[in-house]
Amino acid sequence: MRSLPIAVIGAGPVGLAAAAHLLERGLTPLVLEAGPSVGHTVRQWAHVQMFSPWRFTLDRAACRLLEASGWTAPDADAVPTGGDLVTRYLEPLAALPAISPHLRFDARVVAVGRRDFDKVTTAGREAQPFVLDVANAGGTTSRIEAAAVIDASGTWVTPNPVGAGGLPVPGESLAADRIAYGIPDVLGRGRDTYRDKAVMVVGSGHSALNALLELAELQVAAPATRILWVSRRERIESAFGGGESDALPARGALGLRAKQAVADGRIEVLSPFRVTRLARRADGKIGVEGRLRGHAHTVAADRLIVATGFRPDFTMLREIRLDLDPWLESTRALGPLIDPNLHSCGTVRPHGASELAHPEKDFYVVGMKSYGRAPTFLLATGHEQVRSIAAALAGDHEAAARVELELPETGVCNATPSIGAALAVEDAAAGCCGGPAPAEADACCVADVEAKAAGTEGCGCAAPAEIATAKAPVAAGAGCCR
Repeated sequence: MRSLPIAVIGAGPVGLAAAAHLLERGLTPLVLEAGPSVGHTVRQWAHVQMFSPWRFTLDRAACRLLEASGWTAPDADAVPTGGDLVTRYLEPLAALPAISPHLRFDARVVAVGRRDFDKVTTAGREAQPFVLDVANAGGTTSRIEAAAVIDASGTWVTPNPVGAGGLPVPGESLAADRIAYGIPDVLGRGRDTYRDKAVMVVGSGHSALNALLELAELQVAAPATRILWVSRRERIESAFGGGESDALPARGALGLRAKQAVADGRIEVLSPFRVTRLARRADGKIGVEGRLRGHAHTVAADRLIVATGFRPDFTMLREIRLDLDPWLESTRALGPLIDPNLHSCGTVRPHGASELAHPEKDFYVVGMKSYGRAPTFLLATGHEQVRSIAAALAGDHEAAARVELELPETGVCNATPSIGAALAVEDAAAGCCGGPAPAEADACCVADVEAKAAGTEGCGCAAPAEIATAKAPVAAGAGCCR
C-alpha cells in the first residue's frame, strides 16, 4: 500500500491543491482528469467574474510550489474571472516539474472500489487497495490501484433541473435545445443566441444574478431583449445578498447591481413561481407553465437559462461505503453546518478530514461535491479541506484537526428553522436579510430599515429587544425573509 499513489479525481483548483499538499507531505498523488486539460469545467465559465479575490482563491501549498519556480502571484485584492483562474494559476501550476508527472488527462473515472472486495465485505477490507476503473481517450480502459482516494470531481456536469421538485418537468428534455444550464456566455459566444429574444432566467443564487446582469448589459445594445426572472423565493429581496455588509465586495456588488436592474424595470420578476411544464409552441417559443403566487400562470420565452444549482453524481462510487446527509448528499457530519433549510449564510466554519470522513477508510469527497446540494461552497474552504486530509493521510492528526483558515463573512444570515428547531439567540441578534441594522436604527436588520424607510411596518423581523431575549422555537415560515 505504501508504494501506491493517492488517487485524486479531478484537475480543477481543489484537485491540484490536493496534489500540492500531498507532495509537501512526501506522498505521491495521481490526478485523473476527465477532460483534456486542467480546469476543464472552469473553462466553461471562463467569462464569469468570481466574487472571491485572489487572496481567497489561491492555495498556500500550490503558491509555495509556484513561487519557488519564479512565479509572481496576482494582486491579492483583484478579482479574477474563471479564465484568469485557469491561465494565471492552474496552467502554471500544472506545468511545474513537481506536478506535471502526476497528471493524467482524458482519464474519466467510471468506478471506484476495493480490490477483490465488494461493498458488502468487511473483514480485511481496509488492508486492500482501492481500484479505479478509468475510461481513456480512444475508447480504451484501464484499472489503477491507489492507497487512498480524494474525489474532487465537482458538480458542474450535473445541474439541477428547472422543476421545483427536483425532477425534470414534462417537456424539459424536449426543449433541451432552448435551455442552457449554469451561466452561458451571453456577451460572447452566445450573443447572437440571446440578443433581441425573450430570455427567462430560473434561479436566485449567484449564478442566476450573473446571468441576469449579463443579459441586462446585452439589453443596452439590443433593447428588444426581454429579461424574465423566475424565482421560487417568497421575497425576491433575499436573493440580493449582503450588499455593502458582505466581506467579499464583488459578491455584495453583484446583488446590488441586480437589485438596481430590477428597480429600473429592466428585469421582469416572477416570484414565487414554480415551473411545472415546458411546451414547444407553434410560434417557436417555449411555453413555461407553472404556479405564480399559488395560481396557474403561463409565460412564453425564446430561451431559458436554468441556474438552479448543481447536485453530486455518485454513480462511480457505487461500491464505496458512504455516509451521506439524507437530503443534502454531503457527508453526514457536514450536513447540519450547511443546511439551507436552517440558514442562508454564505460561509461555514472551516472543516477537514474529520467532518469529511466516510465509513470507507482513506476515502474523501472534497470541493464543491463535498457540499452535496448545498449552494454555499467557497473555494478557500476546499483548500482547507485538502490541507487537512493530506495531513491525516500522512499520519499528522494534530495538523489535520487544526483550523488554518478564516473565511470572509457573507453579510447575510437568515435563520428559518423547521418546526421545532430552536433559533439561537446569538444568530438572531446578528441580524438577517443583509446583516444587522445600524446601531442608531430602530430595526432588526438592513431589510427592516429599508422597509420602514419605504413607509411599511417593516420586513417582519422582531424588534431588536425582542430578538435579544427570544428563546422560544420559531415556527416554519416565521423568518423575516419570508
